[in-house]
Amino acid sequence: MAEERISTVTRKTAETDISLTINLDGAGEYEVDTGIPFFDHMLCLFAKHGMFDLSLKAQGDLDVDYHHTVEDVGIVLGDAIKQALGEKLGIRRYGFFILPMDESLARVALDLSNRTFLKYEVQSPANYIRDFNIVLIREFFQAVVNSLSANIHLKVVYGDEPHHIIEALFKCFARALDVASSIDPRNAGKLPSTKDLLT
Repeated sequence: MAEERISTVTRKTAETDISLTINLDGAGEYEVDTGIPFFDHMLCLFAKHGMFDLSLKAQGDLDVDYHHTVEDVGIVLGDAIKQALGEKLGIRRYGFFILPMDESLARVALDLSNRTFLKYEVQSPANYIRDFNIVLIREFFQAVVNSLSANIHLKVVYGDEPHHIIEALFKCFARALDVASSIDPRNAGKLPSTKDLLT
């Protein structure tokens, strides 16, 4: 029987209090509450389209700004994924996906090595979706990359509607991560590297 790839991470600071559980081999079930409706929506899409079971409760200083909560959720999510991957034996390691969302098209490529790098190319005709500053999405992904120790390239090739642009990005990231984190039975029990080390 395959080992369960489930992780729970909690993180409490003077600015945020976060508890998150992820199952990489789930069914896309989710329960998400960060106090930021648009961000919740994106995280639910991430869980559903990546087939990750995700439970997340975050309390932050939203009266100050959304920044601390969004960034810290990224830190905790990346850490939880890293822990759930364990020694990364047998994973495909690389993931790539192209995803359309109406007029928007997103492209994501990632490597679950221990090489930390983010390439983020996302343009939007507006900076805000209601009261949510789209700039924070880059902060979220930078936090994920740093704590996951991954190489992630995110690009929205084109798009006109801000909601569609960010939604395409989250769905595409989820699909690419699902591919990269999945187990390749042909490489069972081995690291996907000629070095026998992911570094």
